[in-house]
Amino acid sequence: MAGRYTAPTLGEIAMHWLFLILALGALVLGFSTPHMWLLVTSLLAALVLLLAWARGWYVSHMGEAEVAGHIVDPVELHRLRTLAAARKAAAAEQPPTES
Repeated sequence: MAGRYTAPTLGEIAMHWLFLILALGALVLGFSTPHMWLLVTSLLAALVLLLAWARGWYVSHMGEAEVAGHIVDPVELHRLRTLAAARKAAAAEQPPTES
């Protein structure tokens, strides 16, 4: 079952924190190196790792995004379409009012 909740494992809990630790390490390396190419590489790596940490933190707190097509079930969609068609037919039957 795809929608069933499963408890996170220890690896899933600790993984995004590992990204944060690695990002901080890359920042320290970038600020302490005398080489420009290593500075640029480590700062880019720190940015990527920081973004990976932020995404992992968001997913662990908010959950993975569901597929947008499954938000409204087919029965509810049919009911909404019927209601919209009835409103459209009722609006077409009424004569326009003059102001």
